[in-house]
Amino acid sequence: MAQVLEFKLPDLGEGLTEAEIVRWLVEVGDVVAVDQPVVEVETAKAMVEVPCPYGGVVTARFGEEGTELPVGAPLITVAVGERPASGDGTAGTEAEGSAGAGGSGNVLVGYGTSEAPARRRRVRPGRPVPGVSAGAGESGARPGAGGSGRADAAARGRAQAAPGGRADAAVQADVRGSTGVVNGHTGDPETDDGPVPVISPLVRRLARQNGLDLRELTGSGPDGLILRADVEYALRAVGRSAATEAPAVQPSTTAAPGETRTPLKGVRGAVADKLARSRREIPDATCWVDADATELMRVRTAMNAAGGPKISLLALLARICTAALARFPELNATVDAEAREVVRFDHVHLGFAAQTDRGLVVPVVRDAHARDAESLTAEFARLTEAGRAGTLTPAELTGGTFTLNNYGVFGVDGSTPIINHPEAAMLGVGRIVPKPWVHEGELAVRQVVQLSLTFDHRVCDGGVAGGFLRYVADCVEQPAVLLRTL
Repeated sequence: MAQVLEFKLPDLGEGLTEAEIVRWLVEVGDVVAVDQPVVEVETAKAMVEVPCPYGGVVTARFGEEGTELPVGAPLITVAVGERPASGDGTAGTEAEGSAGAGGSGNVLVGYGTSEAPARRRRVRPGRPVPGVSAGAGESGARPGAGGSGRADAAARGRAQAAPGGRADAAVQADVRGSTGVVNGHTGDPETDDGPVPVISPLVRRLARQNGLDLRELTGSGPDGLILRADVEYALRAVGRSAATEAPAVQPSTTAAPGETRTPLKGVRGAVADKLARSRREIPDATCWVDADATELMRVRTAMNAAGGPKISLLALLARICTAALARFPELNATVDAEAREVVRFDHVHLGFAAQTDRGLVVPVVRDAHARDAESLTAEFARLTEAGRAGTLTPAELTGGTFTLNNYGVFGVDGSTPIINHPEAAMLGVGRIVPKPWVHEGELAVRQVVQLSLTFDHRVCDGGVAGGFLRYVADCVEQPAVLLRTL
């Protein structure tokens, strides 16, 4: 028997609780297959296409592009079930790609579905949906009638069997009428103390941002559904101007002359929250040292001249970091504030700061301590490209135990980095430039770099931090020191 299933925004993993709709990949009336991507969303971590675990006909979409939805909010409804019998008398087959009520059961890393959503409710007796035939309304209002179940199945079956992968308007009306779904809402009237029925979260946000009480409005949509036009009319009536663009890209307050306000959302909002939390919770301290990187640069040139994949400077610095953390494991840790314990790790998941068009991201190289220079180079390149394309997954952006920040690419010599919460330390590397330097007792021009270490003073004291930084500087000045740990 055909039925309409609701697919909700799935658990995004890694503590993510909301996502912004960037682009719809399906329209109402489209036939979708199991696990077909239906919408592209942007989280605080990355851009991702969300697949639907059901196959059938899309009967409703929730939210316009630019709308932010919380995890668990409805995304689309899909009519699934059996097709009507074919003209030659053979039995209809199950809707193309349909997974039935149980869905596909597939789970994408960080973006999977966990269980089948609940079925949509029907229209209450005596409340037919406007624009739907009386027969369809009665079948939805009288589920106990002898032919109502068959009418529902036939209506949805016609929608699924529509040629060209799209149901025509009449068939869509039958589907909406038999299931009580209108513009993504059931026909059930809201209770007095329940939420006010609006056509989309976009409308609710527009009212909230302008201080408008939706309960004071009379909706012009079906069954009193409040449309965006209703809210905009009310705002004009009280002398306020509603914005003409989607609220998702509007500032929450009116900008004064000469001001430009940009919402802290998406990647930028996530970075802001994390940095603020780091400053609030971590008593950090910074120490730094200048190092002669001439020999390190020569070693890299020699390695790349020997053939094979080119080795990046960042990979060599990462290899130095993992060797230093093996000698000073106190810095490869985090603080469990609730338990008042320092948690030390036996693996190094190395984060590295990368600037992208979407803002600063910190991809994580898993098990960096077990990788050689070639493997580190390849992984840095892969994650950097994914970061620029906005395709990094939550797993690739979380779980770091130590961060390497090469801010020298911006042409600066030094910095006091903010620790990437909840880690305990970050190594900063400035630009490598020719400078006067005393080498073997004589003044010479050498390639000099400034190294800085910002650390959580709760996990160690200055002696450990200084020892770590001095060891890193020694490896930069004399790369042969690394041979002791290979």
